[in-house]
Amino acid sequence: MLPLSIESLEAKIGYVFRDKSILKTALTHSSYAYEQRAHKINCECNERLEFLGDSVLSLVVSDYLFEQFSKKPEGELSKIRASLVCTKSLSSFANRIELGNYLYLGKGEEATGRTNVKILENAFEALLASIYLDSNGKEEVAKFLLPIIKSELETVGTDVNYDYKTSLQQFIQAIGNDRIQYACIKEEGPDHDKTFEVVVKINSNVVGTGKGKTKREAEQMAAKEALKLFDVK
Repeated sequence: MLPLSIESLEAKIGYVFRDKSILKTALTHSSYAYEQRAHKINCECNERLEFLGDSVLSLVVSDYLFEQFSKKPEGELSKIRASLVCTKSLSSFANRIELGNYLYLGKGEEATGRTNVKILENAFEALLASIYLDSNGKEEVAKFLLPIIKSELETVGTDVNYDYKTSLQQFIQAIGNDRIQYACIKEEGPDHDKTFEVVVKINSNVVGTGKGKTKREAEQMAAKEALKLFDVK
């Protein structure tokens, strides 16, 4: 029966919590918390921990990349980091430890929530924050996270996904001083699984439209479409 025990997750991640409640909070999706509150049971979801975990993740990964790739410029380091902390990567990291099997989900999320990439991404970030708070520092986070990061880099290398936004910016600057703007025109879906639609404008003209699970991803897709319009390879 799911969720699986906290103790088995501790064994997977190699860290035993002093305060088990903080780990349970990291595993608690908002849908479950809402249901508990409806029954007058005080229950905190993992959204605040997710917020902190995002910064902890960025710090640990940035430290590692800075030390590991001393010859790479800032732009390349930023691209490598972005590829490691995106939704696709984080949900994949979560699947490595079968994190979905440990989540506390509301009834409406039970069918698909344990494999939902956005829910897994958020829970993984919350898990990092819970380790950080319980251990009072980033050392234990790094001990758990860096083997995953190293394995990912060994698998995919450091040739990261193409940065369409930067390419579009460079192209527009090369042909003149036209102004690029990105605007989100639509948001669909519940808070934990939104889809964003973004347009990119040159001056006031729409030259590309893109969709994604985050605004950043949608902006990249919009820039990609614009580059196709201008026949930029």
